[in-house]
Amino acid sequence: MIVLGIESSCDETAAAVVNDRRQVLAEELFSQFEEHKPYGGVVPEVAARAHLEHLGPLIEATMRKAGIGFADLDGIAATAGPGLIGGVIVGVTMAKAIAAVHGKPFYAVNHLEGHALSARLSDDVAFPYLLLLVSGGHCQLLVVEDIGRYHRLGATIDDAAGEAFDKAAKLLGLSYPGGPAIQRAAEGATDPVRDLPRPMLGRPDCNFSFSGLKTALRQRVEELRPLSPDMVANLAAGFEIAVTESIADRVKRAIAAARERMPNLTALVVAGGVAANQRLRTCLAETAAKANLPLVAPPIRLCTDNAAMIAWTGLEHLKRGETSALDFAPRPRWPLDEDAPALRGAGVKA
Repeated sequence: MIVLGIESSCDETAAAVVNDRRQVLAEELFSQFEEHKPYGGVVPEVAARAHLEHLGPLIEATMRKAGIGFADLDGIAATAGPGLIGGVIVGVTMAKAIAAVHGKPFYAVNHLEGHALSARLSDDVAFPYLLLLVSGGHCQLLVVEDIGRYHRLGATIDDAAGEAFDKAAKLLGLSYPGGPAIQRAAEGATDPVRDLPRPMLGRPDCNFSFSGLKTALRQRVEELRPLSPDMVANLAAGFEIAVTESIADRVKRAIAAARERMPNLTALVVAGGVAANQRLRTCLAETAAKANLPLVAPPIRLCTDNAAMIAWTGLEHLKRGETSALDFAPRPRWPLDEDAPALRGAGVKA
């Protein structure tokens, strides 16, 4: 089986062709970094226009690189939510058009499920496993029980971790996106700030919070201004350590909760753009080892938004005979666990 995947949920325009032997036959990606850099964050209308301009040529280039025609495909999959609705509409409309013209099945992929199943593309992880989904817009802990079966254990009650990194970088005068900028600055730290708060540490649930940490950093920055390069490095390292330790504490509790539900848990999987952070990966590896679980972290190119994970997710569903109607409506919000209780808090991304 061979599937074309399309990703356009935020600021990455991407297409990929994947087969059922877990081979990425071709992939192309256009990063909108330069378009959004002047604004210090993603502008939805700018993103949608960039998707509209670049998606068609990207798909053509991907198919040429794979050495196949549309007739050789067994299906087309596209991110249909959650995400910036303008960009999602561009990708879904393109996928539906290709499917209709060439008589191929279409599958509307939940972007979060793409992240959830990326480890099955890279590492063939068996169900059930615990997923830490940590990105610019989402921060969740879920038990991945099977294709289409997800149980949420916890999520952010305010900011997502990636969003917090972006805001922290802006406070420190660093570049966008914030995660990589914070990591680079932290590498030069001589005396990391150790007294920033660890939100939710020790709480009995598995939820996250980063708003208070962001506020604490802002107050510290205001106290220390003007910031020297050494101060910036030490604050960046302190912020990175606080985020990492907070996440590790939440993951430790989630492992225990997940094993109550699924005693045969196979792995701890981390996915999403923030999973590229090396300090976080090291800390999670230690947490997983203490729980006698392997840590599976897909390659960085499969952690950030990409079309290969979308193609793979569509393939997993299409193999089960599951398709989406061509009148499927894109969804700006689309929780993986529809039955999870609503969380309260400003900016909740559940």
